[in-house]
Amino acid sequence: MKIIVSVKQVPVRDSLLRINGEGTWLDESDLSYEMNEPDAYALEEALQLKEKLGGEVVVICAGPQRVSQTIREALAKGADRAIHVQAEDLGPRDALTTAALLAAVLKAELPDMILTGLQSDDLGYGQTGVILAELLGYAHATIVMEVEPQGNTIRVKRELEDGWFQNVILPLPAVLTVQSGIKKLRYATLMGIKKAKTKEVKTVSASDLVPDTAPSALMERIYLPAHAKHTQILSGDPKDVARQLVEKLRFEARVL
Repeated sequence: MKIIVSVKQVPVRDSLLRINGEGTWLDESDLSYEMNEPDAYALEEALQLKEKLGGEVVVICAGPQRVSQTIREALAKGADRAIHVQAEDLGPRDALTTAALLAAVLKAELPDMILTGLQSDDLGYGQTGVILAELLGYAHATIVMEVEPQGNTIRVKRELEDGWFQNVILPLPAVLTVQSGIKKLRYATLMGIKKAKTKEVKTVSASDLVPDTAPSALMERIYLPAHAKHTQILSGDPKDVARQLVEKLRFEARVL
């Protein structure tokens, strides 16, 4: 079974974020990066499926040269090979143009499954995996908690609201967006880190894959939220003041 895992490199969670001079994206000059956490769970699920069924796990990651660090981490954990889609402008791209880049590469791979995290820790669109499935014409499921292959189909367990779950049978090939916490993440071993240096990493240029097209969503400006202090004096009898206070805490401050 061939499983493709799409991973993304994102800023470290506790990074101090600054906006660039143009106000169009982050100032990346002093940022540190790591693998997107939901994608790490997708990789773990793929590696465990490979251990049960055999086959190979291929990692695909789009971004500038710095994403090679994340690619090597995935290879060190057990992925067999990787594809680096060289794209310097991945940050402000919308989900459609990003998915188009991935689809252009993956059509030739003919995978049985494509796994990716539910959403990215930076932009949080939660759309790239679903759009990728549509572009490839594959079945798909989101918020996946369990994956059980059954011949030419797979049974997936999806997390719904209020503690409910849904079991769905999908034909292969399929695209699954994986929920964080699906499995316990593994660490890369010393031997895995050594082996990663010899594994294949294929690099393709984004400009060679799809023609430049206008994005369906355009990020025009990034700015910090305005902070302001407001004082309100509540008047009336104690019961009326208490009622007003509860309403403001519930509907304005949203702390109740």
